[in-house]
Amino acid sequence: MMATIKRLLTITLLVMFPSLVYSQKKDFGIWYCLDAEIGLNKKLDLDLSGNIRTFKKASEIEEGFGQVGLTYSISKKISLAGSYRLTDKLEDDSSYHLVHKWFADIKGNKELGKFSFSGRFRFQKQKKTYIKKANDLKPDYHGRIKFSTKYKTPSFPINPYISFETFFRLFEATEKRFDKNRFTIGMEYKMKKKHSFELEYIFQRDYLPHLSDISIVSLVYNFKI
Repeated sequence: MMATIKRLLTITLLVMFPSLVYSQKKDFGIWYCLDAEIGLNKKLDLDLSGNIRTFKKASEIEEGFGQVGLTYSISKKISLAGSYRLTDKLEDDSSYHLVHKWFADIKGNKELGKFSFSGRFRFQKQKKTYIKKANDLKPDYHGRIKFSTKYKTPSFPINPYISFETFFRLFEATEKRFDKNRFTIGMEYKMKKKHSFELEYIFQRDYLPHLSDISIVSLVYNFKI
């Protein structure tokens, strides 16, 4: 198992190295996450999530949000999801303003031995309430593609994983269509059958409005009902 973890770490570092070398503005933050999955029937789940995200060396809260959604399993390998997120976000006027986000997802997964591979496409619509310029009145549309790999260890409660997610603008002619990348390496600790804790390191690069990087430690508690 340790050899597999080392290979996952090596692959992640090789992918992330070019971004780390050419970084400019850097920051550090901590994300605190609580996720709940409530089974409504064999195919339909209610998803609830709460999140607080900090920045500026983890000294300030950048945003906090609550999210609610539904996931429908078409089969064991394919699922569809829709969700709504209400965010209270710190804006340029040093005050917090509401942001509305809607998501539509399609996700697929494949099991190969002890490895679990998954891919997700997410359609995202965002509407701001803080209006600084005329363009802020328009909804913002993004596509998000995420790939993940997890190594499952049935006889051991810790499962390591890595993921990569890229964000790109939709319905808008821009010089830089891909405006954010997110690399994650983490470990899932299964405390009980329906309870788990995740510890993640996330490297996020934003290309707009200027090039900036942030290193994030994410703490996630998951439970199922």
